[in-house]
Amino acid sequence: MMRTLFLQPPSFDGFDGGAGSRYQAKREIRSFWYPTWLAQPAALVPGSRLIDAPPAGIGMGPILDDVKNRDLVIMHTSTPSFASDLRVAKMLRQANPKLKIGFVGAKVAVQPVESLEQAGDIIDFVTGNEFDYTIKEIAEGKPFPEVDGITYRNDQGKIVTNKPRAMIEDMDKLPFVTEVYKRNLKIEDYFIGYLKHPYISIYTGRGCKSRCTFCLWPQTVGGHRYRTRSPEHVAAEIRLAKQYFPQVKEFFFDDDTFTDDLPRAEAIARELGKLGVTWSCNAKANVPYKTLKILKENGLRLLLVGYESGNQQILHNIKKGMRVEVARQFTEDCHKLGIKIHGTFIMGLPGETKDTIRETIEYAKAINPHTLQVSLAAPYPGTFLHKQATENGWLNENEADLIDENGVQIAPLHYPHLSHQEIFNNVETFYKEFYFRPSKIWSIVKEMATDPQMMKRRLREGVEFFQFLRSRHNGENC
Repeated sequence: MMRTLFLQPPSFDGFDGGAGSRYQAKREIRSFWYPTWLAQPAALVPGSRLIDAPPAGIGMGPILDDVKNRDLVIMHTSTPSFASDLRVAKMLRQANPKLKIGFVGAKVAVQPVESLEQAGDIIDFVTGNEFDYTIKEIAEGKPFPEVDGITYRNDQGKIVTNKPRAMIEDMDKLPFVTEVYKRNLKIEDYFIGYLKHPYISIYTGRGCKSRCTFCLWPQTVGGHRYRTRSPEHVAAEIRLAKQYFPQVKEFFFDDDTFTDDLPRAEAIARELGKLGVTWSCNAKANVPYKTLKILKENGLRLLLVGYESGNQQILHNIKKGMRVEVARQFTEDCHKLGIKIHGTFIMGLPGETKDTIRETIEYAKAINPHTLQVSLAAPYPGTFLHKQATENGWLNENEADLIDENGVQIAPLHYPHLSHQEIFNNVETFYKEFYFRPSKIWSIVKEMATDPQMMKRRLREGVEFFQFLRSRHNGENC
């Protein structure tokens, strides 16, 4: 077995580009997702180590010391961080010329040959789709020509792509990532503004049957079939996590859409109810009241919901498969049951105009989720949105990295009737109009007054948010 290091490398200060982050950028409020996509193969490789540098504040010094005694390094990369990750890989190679270095992640899964050509001789291989058992086989010493799901340079320097790896069907065969969290991570390093701290995030399944044109994971590594773990398997991991981490205040299920399978979601909820844990998950805004009630009665606290837009035509354009009025009723049901919602919206999707932006802002204020996040449409390679943007001239080549030189998300898409700058500026408008309403300010103040931990969190987030606004004004990044 190769001595293997799984690495989320250092990059921009505060950059959440880890293997669990859906929008790889510096956010308006500092946050870090768990590197679950790296922890899963790490759990399959005995004696391996996972270093998640950004949340731990680890620089290159300790990493370069570590790789001197390694045979294999697996790095997670992304479109925004690829150039920076290559620089890190070059430093690793210089520290240990005998290293084998492989890149994993959506970027290299959809652009394997292009990625290797850009990397030159810095890295040895890249993986496609689900790479858990791919990495296990390489760590066991299996020759590259015999490993499904990789693209590599052969002995003659030619780039070769092996046949794709079959998707994992029996998800219960995967070991618990909690074991790797316990072994290699400090859970207090991970912080998401809308989740209780400390929290733990895991996947109970992979894939999403929805066809949203912008969504990264289903179109690149997860697929459009929701392949799931059994409720008993999920409950067993939560039981273990409770034992390992008694300080955890909330568990988050980061499946693309945890509520895709309603009977299973209800079954898992009932298992979690027996354990007495507080939990949250990703959900589509169409869960019926009956199911919401069962989830709430068994520990559900918050749903992370992608509304994206308040304009029905835009939802059709992005193949969201959601009606505005259904989402409105769902939100009312959540309010009635006391389920909090963190709503996510996207500015600049196909069909966006000044009028639709205004419509979405008014819609968000009307349905009034507990908190919200406003992102800029990000056409990641491998997505239908990227194909659209390229074919229609909505994306300039110099903006294809999706972030600026500081790691902050830019507005890469533009339309004849709507400029980069207009889209970019409306993110701030959206936040201000939503949060600076008297009713919302009062609800935040009341929440802070009754919960000392919440007061501490909100004050910190407030400082970060105003710093974010100031940096936008100083940089005017569009």
